[in-house]
Amino acid sequence: RGNDSPFAGKECGVFLTSRQLRERGEREKETNVGLRIEEMGNTGVFKVSGRGELHLSILIETMRREGFEMSVSRPQVIYKQENGVTLEPAEYLIVDVSKEYQGTVLESLGRRGAEMKNMVVEGEDRLRLEYIITARSLIGFKNELLTRSKGTGIMHHSFHGYIPKSDTSTSRLSGAMVAMEQGDTTAYALDNLQERGTLFIGAGVSVYKGMIIGEHSRDNDVVVNPCKGKKLSNMRATGSDDLILLAPPRVLSLEQAIEYVETDELVEVTPKSIRLRKKSLTADHRRNRDNE
Repeated sequence: RGNDSPFAGKECGVFLTSRQLRERGEREKETNVGLRIEEMGNTGVFKVSGRGELHLSILIETMRREGFEMSVSRPQVIYKQENGVTLEPAEYLIVDVSKEYQGTVLESLGRRGAEMKNMVVEGEDRLRLEYIITARSLIGFKNELLTRSKGTGIMHHSFHGYIPKSDTSTSRLSGAMVAMEQGDTTAYALDNLQERGTLFIGAGVSVYKGMIIGEHSRDNDVVVNPCKGKKLSNMRATGSDDLILLAPPRVLSLEQAIEYVETDELVEVTPKSIRLRKKSLTADHRRNRDNE
């Protein structure tokens, strides 16, 4: 759908409306035969079906370079019904990983409901793991593999077939740190917040209410104030005004951001920035929806 955030149209974006998105989608379908675009009623929301996350990411990246702004939700797999049974697509996954990281990768795939088919020793310190895993559970695994294997893991997957839908949960294990007000972030505020999780932004960055500024170390979302400044007074204490050192923020690429967001979150894509946000920017509204 079009970008409806408080920063819409402020970063060189010239195509913001649903009409412009619809026209661009129609032009894309003329040459991109693997793409299907349908409008969801009169809501200005478009359902875009393609051949995987990379296919959709390439389209979004191309459009943002052309000056489009949009909000993108978490990708979903396409189910189908057969003899009254709901089926979902599954992939045959091959993972090549060092024995040093075998345990953590096995734990990750087990949590995602993957079924091991084979394990082969490759050389002195490598393993080849073969799995059948649902496409739904595979979303976000590439980034997790790179993190758990410190960038040394290799994976390849191909379509295996449709299998009965499983009850495996694919939700993110950690919550989000959500900004409570609009403004510019301060090093003083971020210094306190970095102890509670991993930050996605640095100091001096403009944020708005409902924007996700980091990953919480626990499984719940937390509303924080990244714009809080230090109170000024004429009193100083030894060591209290030392230089603040912030850890480098974790900057997500477009593909990583699309894989990261949950069902109640969106990726805001502009020609200059990629931001994460809640669908509902107001904390009270989000709380009421959770209680329904």
